[in-house]
Amino acid sequence: MSRIVKAVHGLGTPPQDLNFEIEFSAYLKEKYDRPYITELYGRFINGFSDFDALMRRAIWRALASKFGHGVKIEPGVYFKYPETFEIGDNVFIGTGAFLQGRFDGKCVIGNNVWIGPHSFLDARDLIIEEYVGWGPGARILGSSHTAMPINIPIIKTDLEIKPVRIEAWADIGTGAIILPGVVIGNNSIIGAGSVVIKDIEPFSVAAGVPARLIKLRNKETTDGNKMQ
Repeated sequence: MSRIVKAVHGLGTPPQDLNFEIEFSAYLKEKYDRPYITELYGRFINGFSDFDALMRRAIWRALASKFGHGVKIEPGVYFKYPETFEIGDNVFIGTGAFLQGRFDGKCVIGNNVWIGPHSFLDARDLIIEEYVGWGPGARILGSSHTAMPINIPIIKTDLEIKPVRIEAWADIGTGAIILPGVVIGNNSIIGAGSVVIKDIEPFSVAAGVPARLIKLRNKETTDGNKMQ
């Protein structure tokens, strides 16, 4: 029998990080270059102690373009080109997630986003807006090979990078795959294991391979009356 319990993430006001932690990140950024700070991250990447978590957060703050308060980075989180990332407040990044940026790209992760364990984000041109839930093992692909010309191996052909946008309040199911160039509309739900190959309109429920519209969600006010 199912039961309803209160949500955990995104409720209340996230704590403000302590001044000494922010100052330590600033010291790292001023004192050392990015390769050294990235190497330092490797010493704390898999630890479960509070100190390991603090160091992961401090190092991310030193490397990222922008880094908010109350961010939780679980053990085993990997990244590339963190200087291209803007991370909001109260973001959770689960164990084993991999965020792959690009030296000339940009990734924005908004406030109160929850990224599940073992997720993969091809974050070369990616915006995830506020209060998005990203299911464990879900993936974003932001690029593909042009496959032209045909007389060379496909892996040698140019990459075409397309922006991916996940709008506010959307929920992406476990193991879903979002393909390059896709926009997931606000308040939409993507079913577990779905492969999304085209834009999904706001307030949609979509699922399948490829993902198709299942239904539209009712837009309701807090008193239960449908919006006009």
